[in-house]
Formats: sequence, structure tokens, C-alpha cells
Amino acid sequence: MRYGWTCLYQRSHAMPYTLITANRNYSSWSLRPWLLMTALDIPFIDRIEPFAQASNYAAFRSFSPTGQVPALIDGDRKVWDSLGITLYLADRHPAVWPADDAARAWAQCATAEMHSGFAILRNDCTMNVGVRVEPHMHSPALNRDIARLAELWSEGLARFGGPFLAGSAFTAVDAFYAPVAFRVRTYGLDVGPVGQAWVSHMLALPAMQAWEKAALAETWREDSHEAEIGAAGRIVADYRAV
Repeated sequence: MRYGWTCLYQRSHAMPYTLITANRNYSSWSLRPWLLMTALDIPFIDRIEPFAQASNYAAFRSFSPTGQVPALIDGDRKVWDSLGITLYLADRHPAVWPADDAARAWAQCATAEMHSGFAILRNDCTMNVGVRVEPHMHSPALNRDIARLAELWSEGLARFGGPFLAGSAFTAVDAFYAPVAFRVRTYGLDVGPVGQAWVSHMLALPAMQAWEKAALAETWREDSHEAEIGAAGRIVADYRAV
């Protein structure tokens, strides 16, 4: 466990949040609030509960009503789901969303789209930070998801000036698409030059590099997650610790 960096926002009590996440290699949903809080200097205790088996519902129910990660503990309050955590934090930390009205509206819509959409991308290109995969094939549905990513990212970067999706500052919308940045690299997805520039910018962030470093150091392996990678394509490189 560790504390995040100091935040200028004054909380109503001295205790920091506790953020519960799972394996750095696999858990895209965990990455979102972890990256958001780390990049915005929101203090938290970092608690990892690794995936021990295909279903961790019973074990995770002790801290999460859905039996899933991530979960945020704030005193005696449990906050679950990556979007629920983001909305909760936004009420207490103004930098979660862009300050500009138009950028904030776009960022919230794009965040909601990521939360509810891109099902084929999630299924066919599961997150594994430490490997590189040559995909077996791209279905038409997956190609549509990839094309929508390129379109959406290009729109945000053009409208609000970049280098982040909704302007000059990192916000929640970047955190929600951060797992896709890893996926683009893992599977060699073509999101166009503008989208690739954002991916490269994200992968260079100190917080993203810290997550990746932890992912590569992990020795945990969970069979069902490994099988998903095998179903997606041929692993051509594996940088994870043995």
C-alpha cells in the first residue's frame, strides 16, 4: 500500500481514500480511477486484490457490492464502478472534468460512450499490458470500433487543441481511454496518425509508465485471462516477469 501525491483540494476529513484494484496486466477497469487519481494528485491508499481465478465474485464482495473491481473506500462509504468512482471524485475534485463548458460536455459524452460501448473491442482485444499480439483477424465489427476510436479522438484533439482529448489538461476522458492506449500497442491497432499521437503521449505519462512497470513486474497469471489472449492472436513478445 502507498499514498498518492498531495492534493491541494481540502477534504472534510484527514483520512485518504482507499482504491482497490486488481492485476495491472489485465484490469482495464482498475486502470481508469487509478490513473485519474494518480495523474491529478488525489491522495489514496493503493490496495491490490489480484484475480485468483476466473470468478472472484465471492472474495470481492467483501469490499464491492458488485463483486468487481475497482472500488473506492471513503471512510465508511463504498463507491463502486469506474464511472461511479469518477462521478464521486468529480464532486470533490474539480480537475476531474475540463473547466470549459463545451469541452466538459464532450468529455462526459465520450466517457459515457467508452463506459457503455466498444463491446467488440473489449472482447476481441482484451487488455494485457506486458505482451504483444499478432491478431488472428479483424472482424467488420471490430474494425467499426477502431474506426470510431480514430474519429472520436481526432474530433476531441482538433476541437480542443490537445495534447489531451479535451484540451491541454489530463481529465477523466483520458483516463477512460487509457486502457485502449495499451490495447493499441498490444495488438498493433491502426487508429490513424492523430490517434497514434495521443496514444504515444499517453504511454509517455509518468503515471502510465508506473502502471506499466508494475504490470511487467507481476508474476500473477490467471488462466482465463491468458486464454483470452491466446484466442485473440499469436503472442509475438512477452515482457512480463517469469
